Amino acid sequence: MKKQIIIGISLLVLLSTINIKKDLAIKKFNIKEINVVNNFLIKDKEIKDLLIFSYNTNLIFLNNSRIEEALKQNTFIEGFKIKKKYPNTLNIEIIEKEPFAILLNKKKKFYLSKKIDLIEYKKIKRYESLPYVFGNKEEFEIFYKNLKAINFPFDIIKKYTFFDSKRWDLEILNGIIVKLPRKNYNESLKNFLKIKNKNSFKKYLVFDYRIPNQLILK
Repeated sequence: MKKQIIIGISLLVLLSTINIKKDLAIKKFNIKEINVVNNFLIKDKEIKDLLIFSYNTNLIFLNNSRIEEALKQNTFIEGFKIKKKYPNTLNIEIIEKEPFAILLNKKKKFYLSKKIDLIEYKKIKRYESLPYVFGNKEEFEIFYKNLKAINFPFDIIKKYTFFDSKRWDLEILNGIIVKLPRKNYNESLKNFLKIKNKNSFKKYLVFDYRIPNQLILK
């Protein structure tokens, strides 16, 4: 009987030792450090704060979808790449969205990416001279696609203005205003591109296409 008790205790000690060693081995791979690279607009701390839940999470069993869900909270993030560095380091390469315009709608301000994604606005010196869009995202997305379709040079545009009458004005960097009709404005834009650099049109600052089949110059 005593022999059986001794064997039982010995097995219990052995199994406990194995479990402790197993736990220690697993904990060896718990995340202790997060390194962030390729981020220029977003501070390291902003990203690490979003991922604070992952510290002490086991690197082997890390749930990438939860990382993605957390990072999506920052609207500057386009995508990311995860690299695990054993035993306890998580490396994250950030792909940032590039703002190309500033949207002003109902007193709310956002950056717009080239995919017309809304990006949280914060003052960034390098983007102070971006063109402004006065209007809503949905209407501008349609207008933007039409401009792209005719290869309109976006780099010459200073301001886009959408009116309650459902039409657009463009302000060009040299002070020219292009007033577009509500419908079929692509033809007006093509005409403007064709004539804007001709000497006989250089003195005009307003190109008004609002009346069908007419161009009023001022």
